[in-house]
Amino acid sequence: MRPAILDPLFASISSLPGVGPKVSELLVKLLDRETIDDCRVIDLIFHAPHSIIDRREQPGIARAPQGAIVTITGRVDRHQPPPNARSNVPYRVYLHDETGELALVFFRGKAQWLEKQLPLDETVTVSGKVDWFNGRPSMVHPDYIMRESEAENLPLVEPVYPLTAGLTPKFLRKTIEAALPRIPQLPEWDDIALAQKQGFPSISDSFHMLHAPRDAADIDPQAPARRRLAYDEFLAGQLSLSLVRQRLRKVAGQPVHATGEISGKILESLPFSMTNSQRDAVADILKDMAGTERMLRLLQGDVGAGKTLVALMAIAAVIESGGQAVLMAPTEILARQHHATISKFAASANLSVEALTGRTKGRERDAILERIASGEAQIIIGTHALFQDSVAYANLMLAVVDEQHRFGVHQRLRLTAKGISPHMLVMTATPIPRTLVLAAFGDMDVSKLTEKPAGRKPIQTITIPNERTGDIVGRLKSALSEGKKAYWICPLVEESEESDLMSVEERHETLTKALGPGIGLIHGRMSGPEKDAVMMAFKNGEIRLLVATTVVEVGVDVPDATIMVIEHAERFGLAQLHQLRGRVGRGDEASTCILLYKGPLSETGHARLSIMRETEDGFRIAEEDLKLRGEGELLGTRQSGTPGFRIASLEAHADLLEIARKDAAYLIERDPELTGERGIAVRTLLYLFRRDEAIRFLRAG
Repeated sequence: MRPAILDPLFASISSLPGVGPKVSELLVKLLDRETIDDCRVIDLIFHAPHSIIDRREQPGIARAPQGAIVTITGRVDRHQPPPNARSNVPYRVYLHDETGELALVFFRGKAQWLEKQLPLDETVTVSGKVDWFNGRPSMVHPDYIMRESEAENLPLVEPVYPLTAGLTPKFLRKTIEAALPRIPQLPEWDDIALAQKQGFPSISDSFHMLHAPRDAADIDPQAPARRRLAYDEFLAGQLSLSLVRQRLRKVAGQPVHATGEISGKILESLPFSMTNSQRDAVADILKDMAGTERMLRLLQGDVGAGKTLVALMAIAAVIESGGQAVLMAPTEILARQHHATISKFAASANLSVEALTGRTKGRERDAILERIASGEAQIIIGTHALFQDSVAYANLMLAVVDEQHRFGVHQRLRLTAKGISPHMLVMTATPIPRTLVLAAFGDMDVSKLTEKPAGRKPIQTITIPNERTGDIVGRLKSALSEGKKAYWICPLVEESEESDLMSVEERHETLTKALGPGIGLIHGRMSGPEKDAVMMAFKNGEIRLLVATTVVEVGVDVPDATIMVIEHAERFGLAQLHQLRGRVGRGDEASTCILLYKGPLSETGHARLSIMRETEDGFRIAEEDLKLRGEGELLGTRQSGTPGFRIASLEAHADLLEIARKDAAYLIERDPELTGERGIAVRTLLYLFRRDEAIRFLRAG
């Protein structure tokens, strides 16, 4: 169904000159596509340069600055080959202009090729970096060597692209240049008044200007061509989310009539009261579910803010209305954790709670499926297994999806594909900056939990260099002897020759030698039952120190753990450090987080650790993380379902995201099926930016 005008752009990259199977594989890696079949010409055109090489400086040989890239025109005087073929002495070619003499230096230079490229007494133009030594200038392996007649073809301003091992800059530039003529004159989907106000060029001109910068200003994120493409990318994303929301809204939700009977019993059994932000979130959810439209709500809560209790109040309302609810978690360990927590809460109201994951097999699985199908199972907690074809629900009214960003925006739509139309509540313990919320979850209403439950004490965060690891081990020994529990987090699973990071297995071994038995080990390569057994031993106190990778980052709840040591903290992102720190400070005891780092710290690394010391506010941390790392890294890119933008930048183009969001809403309101003149152009936009999933939902009606 893709418009035929886009066919040249969606041809395989192997259709470009010089792109054979080996190069195709390199381009697949560079362009972050999954397969060669999925790698298209358009992906190369979206591969934007990050800087330029300016070759316009032509000062003459004697006036060439040290280390500068310059262009020199001169006459070739002589060749000076090495004394023999095995010599390490480079091949030198000397040329002069009216100001002085320059040596062109070639290591392992081939005499025949150099004599052809640089014939004696010929005038040539060379471009490259000049180095001065003992008052004499040289240029090692010039980037360009051109005869006088060809000099006008020298690219004086050259775009510089991100590369991958095996691809040369020159080849990539030539390949992109070969792709550009395939850009057709595309229909205009942008509002004319907006384009004039913003100074947007046409889409075709924007692509050409992107790859043919005239100076550094053209590479700037605020350059007109980049802003035009950024706006279009935002618009495509917001339209996609709007169309998905429209499709989900079309399937009417079942009104939920909460009586408060079950939720009241659960609240009475709790040893604490709900926070004000928890009550507000529950009110938002109950109001949404009481209507005939399906709820689509994102619940954001900082570490320990009590999202699970809010979800349970929503689940209780659904059960009071005679329905079932599911809670889907991204990992087995988190699903089991939720099952344990919710079962404890639900017992006071005599609710039936089941766990269904990929590990549930045989007769046990058959029995659970039967209880789900009959409606006997009221709350079902699990992983992706919850939505396999073999699972049939009696009356599913609510789906709660935890850690939404780990699933991906379209995975929640599998519910609709199965013909189920529950209300949807998605939760994340990773606070997300507002601009990223709009970009990734623009189709959802948002509730925030901004308070921690009463009784939680602040976590003391300290930074210590790796050289003092021995001191930390000594202090840990004292703490463990007093009955305290601790985590020790490492970045790697096993030793690697390519890295000097202490592996989790090696650290477990050294800590066992120093502290004795009773030290647990957990990492992602262990089987589910192995991980569960270690976590249970840690909870029960059989293990006092747990050495782990980031597998414990989300959802692990051991309230009496009070010490968190994070090794090589400078290697972790802010959001991840915050999540890991959130594994302690979950009870009423004072807790400590120790960030071990290897110096000297980079500017970013120093900023990261300083912010961790200054604040526990996850929302502030998320904003700072966005500034330091950008949206691509903050929650992951395509693999984790958030928009890994190719041109747009949330930091640089936040103003355009706001405009795109409003424009998308206006477009869908005026032309919900996108069949009008501008609507047809907008369909082309969605295909161009690979948001065609939304078109499929549009066609599905």
